[in-house]
Amino acid sequence: MGSLRALLCLLSLYSGAAAPSCPRNVNISGGSFTLSRGWAPGSVLVYSCPPGRYPVPASRLCLSSGRWQTPRAPPLAKAVCKPVRCPAPVSFENGLYTPRLGSHPVGGNLSFECEDGFVLRGSPVRRCRPNGAWDGETAVCDNGAGHCPNPGEPVGSVRTGSRFGLGDKVRYHCSSSNLVLTGSAERECQGSGAWSGAEPTCRQPYSYDFPEDVAPALGASLSHLLGSTNPTQKKKESLGRKIQIQRSGHLNLYLLLDASQSVKEEDFHVFRNCATLMVDRIFSFEINVSVAIITFASKPKVITSVLDDNSRDVAEVLHSLDNLRYRDHENGTGTNIYEALHSVYIMMNNQMQRLGMGTAAWQDIRHAVILLTDGKSNTGGSPKRAVDDIREVLNISPKRADYLDIYAIGVGKLEVDWRELNELASKKDGERHAFILQDPPALRQVFEHMLDVSQLVDTICGVGNVSANASAQERTPWHVTIKPKSRETCRGSLVSDQWVLTAAHCFRHADQDRSLWRVTVGDPSSRLGKDLGIEQVVIPDGFDIGAKRPQGIREFYGDDIALLKLAEPVKMSTHARPICLPCTAGANLALRRPPGSTCRDHESELLKLVRVPAHFVALNGDTLNVNLKTGTEREKCISAVSQDKTSFPNLTNVTEVVTDQFLCSGMENEDHPCRGESGGAVFLERRFRFFQVGLVSWGLYNPCGSSGGNARKEAPRGKVPPPRDFHISLFRLQPWLRQHLAGVLHFLPL
Repeated sequence: MGSLRALLCLLSLYSGAAAPSCPRNVNISGGSFTLSRGWAPGSVLVYSCPPGRYPVPASRLCLSSGRWQTPRAPPLAKAVCKPVRCPAPVSFENGLYTPRLGSHPVGGNLSFECEDGFVLRGSPVRRCRPNGAWDGETAVCDNGAGHCPNPGEPVGSVRTGSRFGLGDKVRYHCSSSNLVLTGSAERECQGSGAWSGAEPTCRQPYSYDFPEDVAPALGASLSHLLGSTNPTQKKKESLGRKIQIQRSGHLNLYLLLDASQSVKEEDFHVFRNCATLMVDRIFSFEINVSVAIITFASKPKVITSVLDDNSRDVAEVLHSLDNLRYRDHENGTGTNIYEALHSVYIMMNNQMQRLGMGTAAWQDIRHAVILLTDGKSNTGGSPKRAVDDIREVLNISPKRADYLDIYAIGVGKLEVDWRELNELASKKDGERHAFILQDPPALRQVFEHMLDVSQLVDTICGVGNVSANASAQERTPWHVTIKPKSRETCRGSLVSDQWVLTAAHCFRHADQDRSLWRVTVGDPSSRLGKDLGIEQVVIPDGFDIGAKRPQGIREFYGDDIALLKLAEPVKMSTHARPICLPCTAGANLALRRPPGSTCRDHESELLKLVRVPAHFVALNGDTLNVNLKTGTEREKCISAVSQDKTSFPNLTNVTEVVTDQFLCSGMENEDHPCRGESGGAVFLERRFRFFQVGLVSWGLYNPCGSSGGNARKEAPRGKVPPPRDFHISLFRLQPWLRQHLAGVLHFLPL
């Protein structure tokens, strides 16, 4: 990879008559290829193979002479797709493994068994994945005799050192020169009973990581990093710390984006978009963060510095990212990772001088460096020198290890250097910080699902787990089920750790014994959730379904809102967390609005479109979609009520039924709430946070039928009145909400 970029530098000096194009006899058996600049000199040809195979060679460069240059291979070497293989164990201490092969094909299994007196830890069966890496965890046969557990021998590695007492060290190397060791080559048994550093892995140079492996590891420490985790938990979590996202302290985030010539412009845009996702997501957690942006090729360019006030303003940072220019480095063809990291060191040093080396203001800052590159450095010297300088200026020691995280992420099908990435990346107990992803779309997938909120115990509102493997309850952790005795269920939303917002008509029967009612909230320890009693029910005095019967309106749902105080506070978790209510201080922070904002500002921002995309949660937990209508669209939406002569035979004015308290949905190709979903939140997503603007009240159509089952049916057509759904607007019920939640939530001026 380095030789490719060096040749690109020489090509930039070429002048004179038009150079010939390179020959086109470069097909790869069983695969395909792409060209960065067609067949002209300077074009990089990159080969691709189907899953389970890898290209040899990985790439070629079209020289100014019109010949193809291939790194470490003859110029005309035939390109082929070879089968991916996983490395074999060298030995298995205190046990047996099968089958015994020199290497293993994709889809092949390895099975492990322990001798008598030893207990198997890790995965008893491991499968060779299409990336040339084993799934599962290292299998170890341990008798528990050491101060630290037996660290085992990861597949393909050789360990020296068989003493596991306090202060003892073990060392690793790969069984073959064809394999690359990532992680820590040396580990020490610590007082905590855990081994220092990251577990080593021996892998093929052509191997890469899957997005689902990278996202949790990358996301674990990208928030403000405070404290250490329990060593026993580290052993259970193979993919990184589960650190709480805190709102105190300060994080410096440094984003380093490769813009060298071998990075295609469209791929650079993926780097930029991923950085934008990260910034947007991290700022959504209300932590104190400063963001530096550095692009680099032969030389770095500092776009924003953590020393700038603008680095703390999400709008300014996002504006800087939006305006990144790939062309800023068009004359720099090399990849100088050293200079990019050195600019981070200079930034840190200047901040230390400004704040004072011994001050808490400096010592308490955490630092996270994210390096996105498509290959190894080929100019500027070893980037490891800059990492050493960074560690020195931050005074990184075993006790201060959590104050620095360096993630080195290689992207692309060129020959990314595993050894260099591993050398640059942090190595922490039970974690990985070096990754290679096969292509920019895989990188985008990682950044879309990177932040782990499973250990967030703060009552910060409107946080849903958006990762690909999250459950329905984790995606909408505010969602609760209200279960009356012998009556239809309702839904509701947590608005604090002890208060639930729902519909008043769920409690329309005054004679019922509410002591038997239960509210089911999310609970990570139970698939069915946890049932809590209701201490208090608050319903508006004006709620009366029969209030307009003398006018021929059989049912009227004005003031259809209720608050339930739970018998005990809900423990915050990934399954239970409040949604943001507009017009509150929590929602104002989540919307990133200035402190002087008003309730009217929130309504203008959240309901500014004539058709506002929104969501509600169905009986089965799925999130379904509606469009809330405002302005003239609302008038069209509510007009359907006048066509329902069965429910409203003598209605002359629709607003007698649909007052300004109601939001309307259901006009075209939208989902409709069923019976049993009343009281559930109608919510929007803004900047990775969720805001409740209404609650499900009533409608002209029940898509689940009279049985109330889960299966939805098509909306009626023809002469039947068109389906419509009406939701209580939380903006119109503000006085009532403020009256009863004033001591629970902090409300903004109207």
